[in-house]
Amino acid sequence: MKQLIEKMKFLSITGPKSDFDRVVNIYLNKYDIHLENALSELSAVHDLKPFVEINPYKDLLLKSEDLVKQIKVHKPSKEFSMTPSQASEIINHTLEMLKDLDQQMKDLKEQQSHYTDLVNQIEPFRHFDYDINKILNLKFIKFRFGKISHEFFNKFSRYVYDNLNSLFFECDSDRDYVWGIYFVPAAHSVKIDAIYASLHFERIILSDEYEGTPEQAYRKVLAKRNEISHKLSAVSKNIQDILNQRADELLTAHSTLITYNNNFDLRKLAACTKEGKKQVFYILCGWITQKDADLIIKDTETDPNINIIIEEGQESETTKPPTKLKNKKVFKPFEMFVKMYGLPAYNEIDPTSFVAITYSLIFGIMFGDAGQGLLLALGGALLYKYKKMAIAAIISMAGVFSIVFGFLYGSIFGFEDLIEPIWLSPMHNVMTVLLTSVGFGVALIMIAMILNIINGIKERRISKVLFDTNGVSGLVFYIAAITCVALLMTGRTLPATILLIIFFGIPLLLIFFREPLERFIEKKAHFFPEHKGMFFVESFFELFEVLLSYVTNTISFLRIGAFALSHAAIMGVVMLLAGVETGDPNIIVIILGNLFVAAMEGLIVGIQVLRLEFYEMFSRFYKGTGKEFKPYKNK
Repeated sequence: MKQLIEKMKFLSITGPKSDFDRVVNIYLNKYDIHLENALSELSAVHDLKPFVEINPYKDLLLKSEDLVKQIKVHKPSKEFSMTPSQASEIINHTLEMLKDLDQQMKDLKEQQSHYTDLVNQIEPFRHFDYDINKILNLKFIKFRFGKISHEFFNKFSRYVYDNLNSLFFECDSDRDYVWGIYFVPAAHSVKIDAIYASLHFERIILSDEYEGTPEQAYRKVLAKRNEISHKLSAVSKNIQDILNQRADELLTAHSTLITYNNNFDLRKLAACTKEGKKQVFYILCGWITQKDADLIIKDTETDPNINIIIEEGQESETTKPPTKLKNKKVFKPFEMFVKMYGLPAYNEIDPTSFVAITYSLIFGIMFGDAGQGLLLALGGALLYKYKKMAIAAIISMAGVFSIVFGFLYGSIFGFEDLIEPIWLSPMHNVMTVLLTSVGFGVALIMIAMILNIINGIKERRISKVLFDTNGVSGLVFYIAAITCVALLMTGRTLPATILLIIFFGIPLLLIFFREPLERFIEKKAHFFPEHKGMFFVESFFELFEVLLSYVTNTISFLRIGAFALSHAAIMGVVMLLAGVETGDPNIIVIILGNLFVAAMEGLIVGIQVLRLEFYEMFSRFYKGTGKEFKPYKNK
């Protein structure tokens, strides 16, 4: 199988510590480089230390963010480059220009908040038509402004009017409270205040800033608040004008600070040579594709302050190359399924093309209907065109294969007699469909085993190639077992006993003694584990489980034929409900039935096919333990 994973090179970049930001800004933002922790990668080197510095851009970036948020445009009208020092100067100069205006804004907002509180406080008492200052000067009568919730007001009003030497004036009410004022003789105020409090009256202390009646005070305070609001608008406009005049510079400065702030974080992945030498150097390590490796070497040939070393990308105990898939466009959407299971390791087969072909093919077999397949193909294609969703492309591809098998089955929108089947009609050839499904499953299991053998060769693991349940031993046993079953079903005689012993006994023995054989090949001291009895018991049950899995995995593919039959049966029910046999069918029932079946059965079939891919095939050859290639510039 063609290698569908990008070939990786291990990259080491070194240069003067003072030149770090320039190199990151120019080269790491230009090429796709997956960075690793340099100290971890170079753990054997003792004269290295972490690259630790205080970020000089962090605080300034926060200030620039506050300024940029107030600018209505999001991109500068013209592009131009800027150094961090220039960006810093622009931000600080703008902040200095806005310093007095910002202080004015702060003072005005405090005043606005104060007058808003005064408005809210006096508003419920506007209907009390008496001068507040005169009330304040009463000697023998005390007054109390306040509120009481509706829950307690009825009890409160009965008790006050019947038992207390006081007068309550109701001013206003809202959904929650009744607002009012009560008057009480000064001599009895302490006692009556306590009684009012026990009746849940919440007292409000009015500010001495009010003048005239509550209505007059309300209007005066409201006017002052409106005056403050106008001043705020004027100051805000002045600030906005200054920011708009400097918008291009500020946006560019902000973008520059973001870049250098992100670049600064790369110091966590870098290592430095120790101080005390004439010059301190940084070291960056990572992975780069073979194509980009050639380009970056050529690009840095004339740069005296950077040194790049490229090594062959090989997996080891400490180094694991990342995985970057490079599938053709038609297969690329199916990478979604592969990533759901796990990315392939760097030296593992990429199963994307295998999944794309087998998934679409199995879906078509299970959901063979030319009409409904056309709906899926067109719907998926339109959704992919406008939304670029990978699942939409997969649906479209599956729909194409549904169309193909719809013509092979002679099925279109559930009608089984409109067109002649090119191959067969599932409902009239039940056993053929089921046996063909099992035969197709057998072929897929064998292919999965062959892929596992190829993976073992790529990993240079002889035991996996020869003794694994999905290696050569397992494949030979499985082919022998399927051959014998086929001979028995067709009434033919089985091979000679000696052949059965060779093709059944030897593979099973190799699988049974896989662990000791693996130790023997690796030239370890002890072939058998210490507890031999436990080894034989565990190996026996593991071998029994393996034999059972061969049977269950093979039988599992019966569902392919079963779904092909169930689709025809479900559409037969739809046709019955629509009254097709009467000669006067209900078109609406046929349309709704087709849409329902296409949606519901299409979803169920899609899930079942994915189950077959993951459990019956992937489990035999694929681990999915790779790590994704994540270039710095795309973060």
